Amino acid sequence: MVQDLFQKFETGTLTQGGQHTDLASRSWNKHKDFDGVFLKNVVTAEQTGGLLTCNLVRIEPNHKIGMHTHPASIELHEVIQGSGTCLIDQTRIPYSPGSMGIVACNEPHEVEAGEEGLCLFAKFITAPA
Repeated sequence: MVQDLFQKFETGTLTQGGQHTDLASRSWNKHKDFDGVFLKNVVTAEQTGGLLTCNLVRIEPNHKIGMHTHPASIELHEVIQGSGTCLIDQTRIPYSPGSMGIVACNEPHEVEAGEEGLCLFAKFITAPA
């Protein structure tokens, strides 16, 4: 059942202001900096006045999103499928379905997939100025 859940997200529906968007029509894109990482944009900054963006993230087995920061946003990971780890502030957090991790603004972090890959719903909330 858990494996079906990520597919439901990637082919589901986004509703905003009475308008519906079929997420199956949104494409997967290779991450510009990290091999084996793919993103599907679900909610854009334009839709929320720059306050929130959301992406489905698929990390292939034994690949990772290397160490990086987000200077203007807080990040929330919700693990939907697979397993791996998230390194935040020298602490390695195990990631499995149902796990969540919050990354503070400007906090260095990386996410590494295990043998079966890792699928996340990542939400970026603009930090107050």
